[in-house]
Amino acid sequence: MSSEHKLEMDAWRIFRILSEFVDGFESMTNIGPSVSFFGSARIGRENPYYLLATETAQKVASKGFGIITGGGPGIMEAANKGAQAAQGISCGISVNLPYEEAHNPFIDPEYNLRFRYFFVRKVMFIRYAMAFVFLPGGMGTLDELFEAITLIQTNKIKPFPIFLLGTSFWEGLIDWLKKSPLQHNFISPNDFDRFTLTDDPNFVADQIEKHYKKVGEVPTFELGRREN
Repeated sequence: MSSEHKLEMDAWRIFRILSEFVDGFESMTNIGPSVSFFGSARIGRENPYYLLATETAQKVASKGFGIITGGGPGIMEAANKGAQAAQGISCGISVNLPYEEAHNPFIDPEYNLRFRYFFVRKVMFIRYAMAFVFLPGGMGTLDELFEAITLIQTNKIKPFPIFLLGTSFWEGLIDWLKKSPLQHNFISPNDFDRFTLTDDPNFVADQIEKHYKKVGEVPTFELGRREN
């Protein structure tokens, strides 16, 4: 492939990327204060974490917050289900994947979005969320968790609440972070203050509401930085 052809392909790719950003912003600009939920797509509806996600999302939505998920099954479905149970806004931001074709049935049609690029999707999660709630999951969940913490750690965005629901699942990871990266001085002790472990849906909902009242308005995300 010639360099000229590569340049032409990259130019068209830029237009596709811009188009996805524009479509996402136009679709979500009126969503209001919301909370992003993350977790495994492989969890069944009888799994305790599915039920925990549903309950937590319902309590958060009952306080007036929209619920944003990755739009897929498992924990994402559970959170969208909880949002609709509370008659709150239920948003699903899915991405083209070879093994995840359909969105879950608990997403509001006007907030059912699908993207080609992961990084565009990630901006939507950050741009429109007041808080992040993480339930047990795999690589994708861990990717979103550590990216959020890194953005806060590096002052690319202002701090916002991050909750790890399911303490028995997350404790092993936290122990490893303390025994290895912390002992090597790769992270700082105050990095552990950037997230909260809990199993209490009421605590999560109350703390998010408290944070929102303290902030006073929905933060915006401009040029890689979250501002009040």
